[in-house]
Amino acid sequence: MKLLVDGGATKADWIALDENGDRLFTTQTQGLSPEVISREEAIERLKERFDIYNNRNDVSDLYFYGAGCGTDRMKVFMTAIFQEFFPNAKITVKEDTYAAAYATNPTNEKAIICILGTGSNCSYFDGTILHQKVQSLGYVAMDDCSGNRFGRDLIRAYYFNKMPKDLAAKFEKEYNIDPDVIKNNLYKESNPNAYLATFAKFLIQNKDDAFIKEIISGAMEVFVDNYITQYDNAHEVSVHFVGSIAFYLKAELAEILSKNNLKLGNVLRRPIDGLIEYHKLN
Repeated sequence: MKLLVDGGATKADWIALDENGDRLFTTQTQGLSPEVISREEAIERLKERFDIYNNRNDVSDLYFYGAGCGTDRMKVFMTAIFQEFFPNAKITVKEDTYAAAYATNPTNEKAIICILGTGSNCSYFDGTILHQKVQSLGYVAMDDCSGNRFGRDLIRAYYFNKMPKDLAAKFEKEYNIDPDVIKNNLYKESNPNAYLATFAKFLIQNKDDAFIKEIISGAMEVFVDNYITQYDNAHEVSVHFVGSIAFYLKAELAEILSKNNLKLGNVLRRPIDGLIEYHKLN
């Protein structure tokens, strides 16, 4: 049995394949980003899923494409956890951008691959290897144009009284914006980045509001400037995207990229289905 995992900060999608590449089961766990969870939390999240736990000894190969796995230290950390939990499996851990590259670009053409979900990332894919010019420092310092960054922007706009009153009233009805609740989630609960990203739903639902439009366009321009155009051939190759933010704001993304003379490629909400086809071919 092979397990393919697209591991985001909020959730991780799992697909089990038999030796012929046919799907055995699909499931989902809570996020498994090593930047924000401990070994104990990761093990507990694996144990919570009966289908994963019950088949742990039958797994021969596990391919984990994970948020926060861009450094050797994090890869080693996650490999050790999976090797303990799946004792008979060969473990392969790569950063989540590889999943995005394989799913959006199955012909392995040169392209820029971006992730806009709970977090954000951007790499250049030369057809074989991913190259990064910007090393991520996590959600506190980076993650431009991500769900957690949009959540932060909305909370700040509300508390600095910059949000229009009608929009603020809707925001109050949608979320518990008590300062103690927010601070508890940010500083005492696990996965504060995922908590912040829950506010991005409000942004997407109200994306036609002038105030929200300004937040979206501004964040996308920053992402283009800080990430995409750092690559010398950015204007010569397609720019592919994976993630809920990119998927639900595809029209806005297309407009910003066109304005910057960039070519929008494929936009997928989740790369997991594309990964199946990739692994069948490889």
